[in-house]
This record gives sequence, structure tokens and C-alpha cells, in this order.
Amino acid sequence: MELHINGKAYEVQADADTPLLWVIRDELGLTGTKYGCGIAQCGACSVLIDGVVKRSCAIPIEGLSDKQITTIEAIEDDGVGKRVVAAWIKHQVPQCGYCQSGQVMAATALLKQTPNPNDDDIAAAITNLCRCGTYNAIKAAVHDLAGNAKGA
Repeated sequence: MELHINGKAYEVQADADTPLLWVIRDELGLTGTKYGCGIAQCGACSVLIDGVVKRSCAIPIEGLSDKQITTIEAIEDDGVGKRVVAAWIKHQVPQCGYCQSGQVMAATALLKQTPNPNDDDIAAAITNLCRCGTYNAIKAAVHDLAGNAKGA
């Protein structure tokens, strides 16, 4: 099966019911996308599929051959994603950093869809869990980017 990840086509050998996360990490060696809970609750495995944030641990690769998949490794190729990463650094969002790739993916998707999100928009769109509790820094970084995200 062919998958389009980060602007490249990959021929993968995994079974059709294999979760996308395992193909990304184990078969392709793109380890920036993290395994957290395995039940699509924590968001550490978040990727963009056709620009929409999805939890890759619960999505089988079957049916993804015509989709564009973006992982954290390529997020800075996107203008909004690049600004999200810069804001994460500016606001010193990561502590341990484990969940941050998923958080960056969720924030990028939010800002592309809603360039001026309010607190409710942020809370609804960024549901990723962070054991270090960086939620206030995440909110500050997203607000800092508000109005500057569209058009990239």
C-alpha cells in the first residue's frame, strides 16, 4: 500500500488494519510522533491527515492511500506550523516534551481553521493530555499567534 507522508510517497508492507502510528514509527522510522495511551485519548500520536488533526494510534492505514499525512517531522514546512514551533519556543511550552509533538499538530490544525481562536476554541481543539501541565503556556502561545496564522 502506498502512503503519502510529509510530501513523499512510501510503499508500506504493513497489514491494512495496522494503526498508522506503527507504520510511521516502526516501518518508516519517523519517531517524532509518540505512542501514549494507544486508545486515542492522550493525543501524543497526533498527525494531520488532509490538514485535520487525528490520533494515529487508532487509525488503520486502510483507506489512507489517497490522503496527505503530515507528521511533526515536516510541520515546519508549513508556514503556520513553523510559527507554532517558534511560539512554543518563545513561550517555553515544553517541559518533558513527550506530548509536545501532538500539541503542536493540534495547535497548527486549530490556527489553520480558526486564525483568531478564543479560550473556548483552544480548549475544544487542543484536548491532548500533558502530565507536566503546560496548558497555560500552550494557551499563551496560541493567543500570541492568533490573527497571524491564516494565509501561510
